[in-house]
Amino acid sequence: MLDDAELIRRSIDAPDLFEEIFERHYDALLRYGRQRAGHDVGEEIAARTMVIAFDRRASFDGRIRSARPWLYGIATNLIRHHARDERVHIAAVARLPIDPDLDDEDTLDRLEAERWRPQLLDALLELAPGDRDAFTLMALSGLSYAEVASALGIAEGTAGSRIHRARHHLREVMRAAEASTGGGDAGPSDHSKEDDD
Repeated sequence: MLDDAELIRRSIDAPDLFEEIFERHYDALLRYGRQRAGHDVGEEIAARTMVIAFDRRASFDGRIRSARPWLYGIATNLIRHHARDERVHIAAVARLPIDPDLDDEDTLDRLEAERWRPQLLDALLELAPGDRDAFTLMALSGLSYAEVASALGIAEGTAGSRIHRARHHLREVMRAAEASTGGGDAGPSDHSKEDDD
């Protein structure tokens, strides 16, 4: 099976080959776009990402074997242009009611997560845009620090610093929220004390 870099290289002369890049990555980009910017905008982000990638395929750095960081970088730039809509989406998600009909084995964990959702989403809105982009790329797409750095066009150390700052801020918000409800001095996001930065 050809890797992404080879497919993209060959698609310059045989554009139909780019369909395989679409098949491999579109669904993940769609999920990422929807999580960051809402259902409709997320679909637009995913579709526009693929159109832009196809148009710019000749400029893809073939030394990078996977197209994931490149594609997520394009998507993140598009989302950045929808930043105001993202803020509105995050604020709206924070106001959604908790689903009373949760019935899977993770019900307690999910209810706990739902309980803290408004505080977490508010905390995401408080992050600097670069920190939010780096953190959500890692959290929502599963990209590594190196892939986040590649996606955002920054050094890996900068990506790590941004993710670390975001995690630290989210922990502090959760600690304060937990303390204000009388539940102790550590929030639910504090299961792992150390980052892998």
